[in-house]
Amino acid sequence: MRGLTVFFCLFVGCHVAGASEKTIMLFPEPTITDYVILNPTQKVLKQMTVCLRSYSDLTRDYGLLSIATPDKDNAFLIYPMPPNNISISINNEDIYFKVDPEVLDWKSSCVTWDSETGLLQLWINGKRYPGRITRTRSPISPQMFVILGQDQDSFGGKFDVAQSFVGEMCDVNMWDYVLPDSLIMAYLYNDNNVNGNTFKWIEGKYRAKGSILVSKNRFYPK
Repeated sequence: MRGLTVFFCLFVGCHVAGASEKTIMLFPEPTITDYVILNPTQKVLKQMTVCLRSYSDLTRDYGLLSIATPDKDNAFLIYPMPPNNISISINNEDIYFKVDPEVLDWKSSCVTWDSETGLLQLWINGKRYPGRITRTRSPISPQMFVILGQDQDSFGGKFDVAQSFVGEMCDVNMWDYVLPDSLIMAYLYNDNNVNGNTFKWIEGKYRAKGSILVSKNRFYPK
């Protein structure tokens, strides 16, 4: 198919260079061997924003993005709980949001957190849900392992197949500050120019493991 290059990463790591095309990861089946390792800039996170797009028909809980540090397996975790709940973990503290029931379509999500105030905010498809205040005020350690598609129960591993992601994911970006509402809305409405400063999806600093299908495609999920 013209304009489409496909790489199969069968139980080995692969690196995909950044380019102007959109790169979409397909996680084909529930397993503990399929995941993506991100390589963000290593720094203390006193504030943070994470945005990503996902597409799944799962009806069980699953891990979208997991950050573990040597002393905290859930330093940061985005953990949908279909049909209408999601858990965000900060430094092993689980915060629950009641959200609109999932529909079979692409979902654009952003999470922001400020360690000084504890304010945690969740946005999905242009809607901001009521904010929460975390008890923890500790910044996230710079020594981190960042994984897509699994929930880390130890630093860099100990996955559970029942928590694995199945579906598609793209446009994962991270910032070391709270992204202004205007830029969050721009990202949620598919502005290609909103890119992270600690991790930028278009730079391709990630490794896909297992049977993940990595597609570079100029078409963009709407």
